[in-house]
Amino acid sequence: MTILVTGATGNIGRLVVDHLIARTGEPVRALTVDPVRAALPDGVEAVRGSVRRPAALDGAFDAVRAMYLAPYEPTAAEVLAAAADAGVEHVVALTGEPDSWWGTVTKAVEAAGPAWTHLWPADFVENYEMWLPQIRATGVVREPWPALASTPTAMTDIAEVAAVALTAPGYTGRALTLTGPEPVSRRDAVAAIAEATGVGIGFEQVTPDEAVAALEPSAGRDAAEMVVHTILGFLHDAEPAPNGVVEEVTGRPATTVAAWAHSHADRLRAAIT
Repeated sequence: MTILVTGATGNIGRLVVDHLIARTGEPVRALTVDPVRAALPDGVEAVRGSVRRPAALDGAFDAVRAMYLAPYEPTAAEVLAAAADAGVEHVVALTGEPDSWWGTVTKAVEAAGPAWTHLWPADFVENYEMWLPQIRATGVVREPWPALASTPTAMTDIAEVAAVALTAPGYTGRALTLTGPEPVSRRDAVAAIAEATGVGIGFEQVTPDEAVAALEPSAGRDAAEMVVHTILGFLHDAEPAPNGVVEEVTGRPATTVAAWAHSHADRLRAAIT
């Protein structure tokens, strides 16, 4: 039987493919909009398709035992229904708590029929990359709350947890809340990028509206407002407490912000200089 990874060339889906190859001898099928350009590892079956276009998924679920679902709310229920009809037994889905903006996908996963596992990450470590354009332009990150802390999760950790849940027993019917290993303030995250890249980066405390203006040139107005007024607002309301689930599932500590920055230092440096 086969494991299907949807969104297989996306930020997390591509990493799920890599972790599956490292962990299992089961066939891996990767759903991607362009199999020719996907540059997937040898042995991975690349098939054309997207969860955004469920009508074009004919054959994608053939002989699939389990699948990783990249979340796309408008078509999630339709994709899940097709998977269930094809006999998929287990869905591992990147979702969120039922009252979050991913709640519709969460409910669709649980209603579809196959066994399920939810992955509920904290904010992504990679979200810090939204700062890169303003660092390149000004050498400074402008945000309202330098001491605001969270426990961000690296995408590779999310992907490895997904790979374990897809291949090992004991994870069906569970919602795995994933955190990083330690609370990190916004100012400390900037310092971690500066230390890893060897590039001096300042932090300027500004008003929320000024922070939106700093992000807007690279992210667009709507995304900038969502980051400052919604995502950072959620972080204000959340208790930044590491929970150890990544280590429990994978057998290794979760990735620190400093380790992430060092592992991507060349790419980050190129983006800001």
